[in-house]
Order: sequence, then C-alpha cells, then structure tokens
Amino acid sequence: MGLNPTLQSLTCRMAASAPWQCPTCKVEVATPYCAACGERRLQPGDLKLSGLLAQIAQSMSSVDGRLLRTLRSLLVAPGELTLAYLQGRRKPFIAPFPFFLIVNVAFFAVQSFSGNAIFSTALASHLQVQDWSALARALVDRRLQDLGTTLAAYTPLFDQAVQVNAKSLVILMTLPFAALLAVLLRGGGRPLVMHLVFSLLFYAFLMAWLCVLLGVLFLLTALAGLDLRSHAVDWGLFASLLGATAVYLYLAVGRAYAEEGLPRALKVALLTLAVGAGILGYRFTVFLITLYWS
Repeated sequence: MGLNPTLQSLTCRMAASAPWQCPTCKVEVATPYCAACGERRLQPGDLKLSGLLAQIAQSMSSVDGRLLRTLRSLLVAPGELTLAYLQGRRKPFIAPFPFFLIVNVAFFAVQSFSGNAIFSTALASHLQVQDWSALARALVDRRLQDLGTTLAAYTPLFDQAVQVNAKSLVILMTLPFAALLAVLLRGGGRPLVMHLVFSLLFYAFLMAWLCVLLGVLFLLTALAGLDLRSHAVDWGLFASLLGATAVYLYLAVGRAYAEEGLPRALKVALLTLAVGAGILGYRFTVFLITLYWS
C-alpha cells in the first residue's frame, strides 16, 4: 500500500534535513547544500539516466539564462552591470571577463561570416588606404628585403596571421581605456577594479553592437550588392561605432559613476574620441606585431 501523499512529502523533507557527509569536504552537514563548498546532497534519482538528463537541462538553462540576462542588462541598462559587480550581485550575471570573452568569440565569428574586418586589416589596406600607408609601405619593403621574399608571396601569410593576432590581442584595447577612466573619473573612493570592469563591459557592448551592424550590412549586401570591403563601408562602420559609443557612454557613465551635467558630457566626448583613436591605434599595433613577430 502506498504512502499518503502528505506523509510521503513529510518523509522526504525529513530525509533531506537529516545529517549527511559532504563527499568533497568530508564534514557532517545538516542542510541540503554544504556551506563550505556548495556541494549538494546526493539524491537517489541523481544516479539514474533521468537524473543525468535533468542535470544537463538545468545546467544549460542556467547558463543560457545568465547569458541572456547579462546581455539584456548590457544593452538596456548601460552601467548597471558595473554597479552589480561592485555591489556583489554576481549570481544573476556572468562575470565581466568571461562575458567579454564570449562576446569576443561571437563577434569574430560574425566578422568572419560577413567578410568584413573591423579590428584587423588586410595588408593591401595598410599599404593603400590607411592614414599610415606611406609608413606601412616603407616598413613592408624593408621587411620583405630582410625575409628575402616578394609582396605577392608574403601577402596571404600576413592576412592570415593578422586575423589571428587581432582576435587574441583585442583585450589590449581595454587596458588604456581603463587607465583613462581612472584619470577622468577619479575620486569618490572608487576602486581601480571598477574602471577595468567598466572597460571590459564597454568593449563587450562595442563588439555586440558591431555584430548587429555587420548583420545589417550583410543583408544589404544580399539585397543591394553592397561591397563590405570598400573603404566607404569601413568608414561608415567606424562612424556608426563612434555614435553608438557616445550614446552608450553617456548613459553608462551617468549610471555607474553618477556623473551629471556639463562635466559628464565633456568626459564622454573625450572617452569617445579615445575609443576612435584606440581602434585605429589597435589596427596599427596589430600591423606591427604581425609584420615583425608573426
């Protein structure tokens, strides 16, 4: 004869509250989770196939939920994730650095699919259309002489290496930007880590916004035959990026740093210009690294 549902529920609760030994810490625990390491009490169903499938589903939904929540907060409430990190609200969101890496991978996947380069630039562009093209031609000529090769043979090797370097070194842009934040927005007892967290999240937003722009441009290419590799498109993307940067920073600096009025507008203007210069500087830095160390 089966147990009464109420009695069965009471029995389960009593079993759950009975002392048990944490398999990780080897200590007696009287709560469902170990207070020292967070280990959960082993349940009979955990060792069944259904238990394994339930854990997989729970794990996937938890990761997806945090990712979507973090992305939504990044886009809808600029600066909120920085405040959440400083206040210790870590559980609902993915930590800034892992989130930055996730968005970074997504951005470069979209960039590769679209065929347009934002942070990496092909050798032909360095030699012909960039502001530093004259210097680039002199450096490349000297490098070709040192290597004993031709431009035609070297170009595909450079273009492949520059894409790899641009993906792996994009974190470098966040460091000088964090330093500039520390200078412009110092005071108020703000810890230095706040500026680094803000910088990581800002560049995560930048790459997320670029994913949207590249998606729109890809559709325009399919419908109107737009050349994504043209110099005009490159500068159009750059201008759109700076516009989004100014709006985002104005909102984020107001929320995270409690800046107001004219000082806020002036600081955002300087930060926006720094972002534009940083992107161009990053392209040139990656060019030098690829030219001499790849």
